[in-house]
Order: sequence, then structure tokens, then C-alpha cells
Amino acid sequence: MATVPPPPSKRRRTVDGTLSSEETSLDLEGRKVIIQFQERTTGINTGRPVLISIADATQKNLSYLLNNIEGNELILNAKDASSRLSYQFTRLIRGTKSEEKVSSTKLIPHDVDAEVTQIIQHEPESLFRVKAVSRCGATMSAGRLPILCAQFSPATSSRLLTGIGATSGADSSARIWDCDTGTNFKKLTGHTSSVIAVSWSPDGTVVATGSRDKTVRLWDPATGEAKGGPMTGHGEWITSFAWEPYHLCESGNARLASASKDATVRIWNTVLRRVEIVLCGHAKSVVCVKWGGTGSLYTSSQDHTIKIWKSDTGELIRTLKGHSHWVTSLALSTDHALRTAYHEYGKPIPGNEAAKKELALSRYKKAAPERLVSGSDDTTLCLWNPSEPQTTPISKMHGHQKVVIRVAYSPNGAFIASAGFDNLVKLWNGRDGSFLATFKGHVSDVFQVSFSADSRLLVSGSKDTTLKVWDIKARKLKEDLPGHQDEVLVVDWSPDGEKVASGGRDGKIKLWRH
Repeated sequence: MATVPPPPSKRRRTVDGTLSSEETSLDLEGRKVIIQFQERTTGINTGRPVLISIADATQKNLSYLLNNIEGNELILNAKDASSRLSYQFTRLIRGTKSEEKVSSTKLIPHDVDAEVTQIIQHEPESLFRVKAVSRCGATMSAGRLPILCAQFSPATSSRLLTGIGATSGADSSARIWDCDTGTNFKKLTGHTSSVIAVSWSPDGTVVATGSRDKTVRLWDPATGEAKGGPMTGHGEWITSFAWEPYHLCESGNARLASASKDATVRIWNTVLRRVEIVLCGHAKSVVCVKWGGTGSLYTSSQDHTIKIWKSDTGELIRTLKGHSHWVTSLALSTDHALRTAYHEYGKPIPGNEAAKKELALSRYKKAAPERLVSGSDDTTLCLWNPSEPQTTPISKMHGHQKVVIRVAYSPNGAFIASAGFDNLVKLWNGRDGSFLATFKGHVSDVFQVSFSADSRLLVSGSKDTTLKVWDIKARKLKEDLPGHQDEVLVVDWSPDGEKVASGGRDGKIKLWRH
């Protein structure tokens, strides 16, 4: 008769991960572990090591404990728990550079060595909470012409800049809208063809528009008056803009980079209204340009490459190769900080130029280190570390089945969202590129995505005529927003979180509020 082996011991089952839920719960209740809080951006330890129960190591409990260690008495005494300062936590895996994000219910696996101090890095979440938009507050009409681009002012959600598509002989103006009254504030007339690129300067005092008529124009958003005539030089239409970061530019002279279908990027002196540098190197149309906080320019092209340039000399630093088709979109982890400069929600604007630059630089440093993500017609995304000399991506993200038309970084740099022609919105880890979630709900191509200022919500616009608001934490649909009569081509969430603007092929601009 064969000998029957004895059942595995509890220790063996712990190692194999086959403990029952009852045994796991009882085992966790009795186990404790030493943790050391550490600031994620600086690597400096916060307080002394603390002995806690593994069962109590949840995100909520750790936030309360960290508030106590840092002496946030007013927040601890707040009656409304949701008003307390909350944190995101990551656990460093000993002996590697890997990180494990802390969920709301689980921090430390039950099989960790209890005698080894666990390093828990923390960073604060946004200090204010954006409410999900749920209704259309205003509808503004641009006639029957499609809305091709839109952007809120960095200073206020009361002003919105849009570009309008035009047929021959039709109205080809850009417009600034008063979002408080839902009316046309200023009409920017001058282009002779569709306006396909618009951008506010970081201080909100100048707007730039680019058109299929191959010209760049600058405007005063307060008066709607043109700052001189058209700036010419490109041989094809303008595709994208990027302003020099506020903390890097000379006082009163923010430079502007314009990308074009003529395969070049031109850096303009906006005071003298002339070209300072022309970046030549791409073999085909330049689709997107970004200006980083360290002074580097990033350009993506239909030649399948991304190039990094020195903005002061125009020298090519390196060429990034990772895609096998057109690179359609770029996003920086510091985009929000660079876009809003010294405009910080709920805080007064500094009174002098030096203080403004100092605040803008401080906000950029909080968002650093700067990472770059690209989306491509080859259905993939690539995550890059621009500060490293390597020319290959640190992560290549697969999952979309069709063209990735848009990528966006969350303001806190923790998430990447991608929109594809496979009707899907996907969410990725902003630091290592790992896949997090797929948002299903649209029934046609998704054209645009935009994060709320607190990084808790995401809005998407689609060819199916709807907008959808997604809850990042719950990984599910928060609001479904029908209303447009045709494709939704553009969406933008205001930097203060108050409004979402959408523009469609139906010629309507809609403002969405809570």
C-alpha cells in the first residue's frame, strides 16, 4: 500500500501562497512590520521608523499616521475625513529599483520579512478635489464650421480659445469665449484658412494661432487685437505650438516654437516677431512639439522618430527610435506645471516678476523628474527618460488594437491616458508604463482625453458624439455626457477644475459643469 504524504505545514502553505482566507486573516492580525516613511521626490526620511500591524497598513491608515508624524493638527482634527491631506504611497522592493503601488486595502504582502524595515515613499495628492462635470452649462455656436482645437486660459476657466475649420471663403477666425456668460468675447480675424493650432502663453497675456494658411499669429486676449501681422516662414500648415517655460524665459519675451507639415520647427522671438532658430532634421511632417522645463525641445514626426533639441542653440541632442509608424502625440509628466506656471489654485498670484519665476520653478521641480510618453499609429505607446542618453524607450506599452491618436499625463505624473481608434481609453502607470485599466464605453473612435487638475478624473471625447468622465480610482465610468450632434473632436479640462469644454464637428462649443 502506498504511503500517503502528510499535508503541508502552515509555513509551507504561507510560502506557496495557498493559505485559506481565514488563516491569512488570522496570520496578518498577529504580524507586525517596521516601516520608514520617505519623501518620494527627495528621498529624505520622514520621522522615525514605526512598528505597525500588517493588517492595519492601508492607504487611509497610513495617511492618518503620516499626518500625525508631520504634525498636521488642523487636518487631523477636521471633522470631514475627506478634507484631510491624503497621500499616495509606494513600497520600494528591497534590493531592486522596483516599486509597488499601495492600494486602498493592501500595502504589504503577508510573506515579507518582518525583521526588515519596509521603505514607504509618499507624495501628497492634490489639496483640492475636483467634482465630476455632470451637465451642460452653456452651448456656444461657431456656425456650421467644425471646432478643431480648444484650450482654456492658464489663469482662469472664464476664457476659452478655439480654432475653427473653414472652407474656401468661409469664416476662418479663432475665437475667445467668455465661459461665465456663454458668449463670444473676442473674434480673432486674420487667417485665410482653417485654424488648427491654438495656445495660451503660460502667463496668459498672449495667445498664438496657427493655420493651414502657413502663418503664425499672435494676439492680445484682453482686447482681441493682433500683435502685428502674420509671422511667415513655414512652407506648409502649422500643426502644433509650445511656449518656452515661464521660469526659463526672459522677462516679457516668452519664445514660441511652432511645428509644421514642412518637416521643420521654428523658434520665434515674440517681441521682435522674427525667427531665431529653425530646427531641421525630420524627414517628414512634424506632428507635435513640446518644450521641457530643462530647456529641451521634443518633436515627433511622421518619419517615425522623436528628436530632442537644445532650445538655445538648435543643436540636435539625440534621436529616439521606438515606433514603426507616425508618432502622433507627445506628453510630458510636467505638462500641467509648465502650462499653468505661477497660477496655483486657491493661492494669490505673486506681486513681482522674480516671485512669479520662483513659484513657477518651484512647481516645476515638484513635478520633476520629467518623463516623456509618445503615442503612434503603430498602436503602441513608448515611455522615455529624456535625461538619460539612451535612445530606446524604458517601456513599450501594448494594448491598443488601432491607432493611438492622443496621450496625456495626469497633473501629478502618476498616470498616462491614451485614446485610440479602437474605441478604447487606456490607463497606464506614469512612472514605469505598466498597464492599469481599460475604459470601455465609447462605440467609435476616441479623439481626445484630458485629466482633471486633481488627477482623480479623466474626460474623453469621441466620434460617437459623447463625452465620458471616468473615475481613476474606481476604474469605471462616472458620467456619460451626450449632447453634441456630431463627432466630438476636442476636449479640455480647465486648470482650476471648474469646467470642461468640448468642441465638435457640429460647430458647437459646450461647457460642462458639476
